[in-house]
Amino acid sequence: MNDIAADEITGYVAEVRLALGGVPEATREELLDDLPEHLAEVLAEGVGTLTERLGSPSAYAAELLAAAGLPGPEKEQSPWVTWPELRDRVSPWLRAADTRVGPILGYEQASEFLVLLRPAWWVLRGYLVAMLLANLLDGGGAPIGLLPRVGGSDVMALLLLGACVVASIWFGRRELPDKPWPRYALWSGTALLILISLAGFVGADSSTRFEPSFDATYSGNSQYDNIQDVFVYDSQGHLVEDAQLYDQNGAPLQLGGSSCTDPETGESWTSWQRGYPHCPQANPFRSPSPTAEDPSPAPSDLTPSASLPAPPVSPSASYRAPSSAPSPSAAR
Repeated sequence: MNDIAADEITGYVAEVRLALGGVPEATREELLDDLPEHLAEVLAEGVGTLTERLGSPSAYAAELLAAAGLPGPEKEQSPWVTWPELRDRVSPWLRAADTRVGPILGYEQASEFLVLLRPAWWVLRGYLVAMLLANLLDGGGAPIGLLPRVGGSDVMALLLLGACVVASIWFGRRELPDKPWPRYALWSGTALLILISLAGFVGADSSTRFEPSFDATYSGNSQYDNIQDVFVYDSQGHLVEDAQLYDQNGAPLQLGGSSCTDPETGESWTSWQRGYPHCPQANPFRSPSPTAEDPSPAPSDLTPSASLPAPPVSPSASYRAPSSAPSPSAAR
């Protein structure tokens, strides 16, 4: 008899014993005396689990009481599936999957391979617990990153990570009590930790993939949020059209959008111009057109002639030669 069959027989006998809880102890032990041997013979006769061939342990216990001429305990049928019934239904599927996946991994059963991964899981569990504690202790602070930083300290992160990993390894090497509740608590806590970790990894992955990059947009900086277009001027104050902007790495910088609006008519259209400005008509420094109220000529576009000082006058140019005309005294 292999270990799987022995475990199945032990579990089935335990469930039958639990179903006979209302029977006196002497009678119960007498009914269960030859049950393990009988179950072993049933398994050896054909293919299928004990539940599939004999029914649920509670039904088999009722048959034992009926065969012995003893009244069975009357229990109200509950619409909810109990934990033993759920386990009896799921266990055959898990055992079958364990046996089928094992050869793919190079082992008779997949559980044998998973046992070898326990040390790696202990280390990973310590890391996940450290990250969870860092998020709880440093909630609302700066992004933690890949290390469980508390207050942005790398030293604190390494200390917390080391303590959690060592504690996880120490806990993993200990044997759990035979009572079912510690095992259920461990399994529930492990499942909750895995779910929280998966949610954290998914959130971190989403923020990394969808965060705007430097060469794509500057919209992450508040001072560039309201930029609609870019106007480039040369050293003479003339507008440079179809200008291209690049960073120090040669990556193009993109600011604003491609939608243009005529300030006078309010008409909007989409600009297909690759460089800046996308909308030259919206030049903020263009000269306003003259109106009837202001007959004076409109100032020209921004040019250095409007702001540059007059050329300096040389000393020779400022000297005035004496006039050749005779003075009044000489005329006399």
